[in-house]
Amino acid sequence: MASEAEKTQALLQSCSAESLLSSLGLGIFCLVADRLLQVPVVQQNPWPRALADNAVHGVIGMWSWAIVVGVKKKTDLREVVLAGFLASVIDVDHFFLARSLSLKAALTLPRRPFLHCSTVIPAVALTLKFTMHLFKLKDSWCFLPWMVFLSWTSHHVRDGIRHGLWMCPFGTTSPLPFWLYVVVTASLPHVCSLAMHFTGTRQVMSSKHGVRIDV
Repeated sequence: MASEAEKTQALLQSCSAESLLSSLGLGIFCLVADRLLQVPVVQQNPWPRALADNAVHGVIGMWSWAIVVGVKKKTDLREVVLAGFLASVIDVDHFFLARSLSLKAALTLPRRPFLHCSTVIPAVALTLKFTMHLFKLKDSWCFLPWMVFLSWTSHHVRDGIRHGLWMCPFGTTSPLPFWLYVVVTASLPHVCSLAMHFTGTRQVMSSKHGVRIDV
């Protein structure tokens, strides 16, 4: 566990001018990217539309994790790329549910696929944390549950502007206002960073990234 002074330093780091500017940039990216996806030339072509939409999920995931850890080493860059992959890869569940590689089938499903259930996110994150503790991987892969939480939550929030959040087994929310999606997405890295600091479980990551981070 970190001392109060270390936690205060971590708090200031997570709210630094650099990280706040990065979050502002992320919010602007969300605003511009999703508006551009609405142009007719994109909307009228299913494959470019699907690929562009998935790419935006990936960029948001990468940008969000870069805000959390900073990019100071090659290992940081690899983590950022992994976060982008996690943010975009969950869309493959459309094809699993469709039981087809057809894009049309994947986009016209009778129900939402299982990885788009928002209550799955904490379940997967906690399972990962327990598994890493069980197999003594909590030092080298301590970031993974947090990365999954951040990457998948950003994906779900963005999908929520069209479909709402599916909180199985409780039901589905109304579609999220666009402004709320932008605000939540820009704020998520800081929420994740603060949670990481104050749970006191990630002192190894501090030296790894050159920042006191207590996850």
